[in-house]
Amino acid sequence: MAITIETGAEGRCKAVVEGSMTIYEAAADKPLLLSAVATAKETEIDLSSVDEMDTAGVQLLILVKRESLKAGKVLRLTGHSPASLDVLERYNLGAYFGDAAVVSLREHKKGRRAKSRKNSGARSSKGSGAKAAKKTSRR
Repeated sequence: MAITIETGAEGRCKAVVEGSMTIYEAAADKPLLLSAVATAKETEIDLSSVDEMDTAGVQLLILVKRESLKAGKVLRLTGHSPASLDVLERYNLGAYFGDAAVVSLREHKKGRRAKSRKNSGARSSKGSGAKAAKKTSRR
């Protein structure tokens, strides 16, 4: 995982995470994210380029959130990738990280449900067509 730290005006900081957030990267990236929270009033962690996340990645995000709360600072997760949404949903952490994550999780679920309905509808029409062909061949 690569993390790019962008500092802005009024004590704002944006950490853009690219690649994986797994056990293999967590130890090296922990000080970067904690430093970003320590030096800024508001920190945004952009997860849009995260392509893999495991429990260690989630633990790192929980640690950073906990430290921001202790310090009375604002932390936002933004740009949730499908990989990050799946893990946050699996561990039911959307509400813990705030409204933006909850909204993204709801949109993600709606998209998955719509996709699931679309795919199941396509299967049933293929299945019924195959059955009709079998019935005509028996006659």
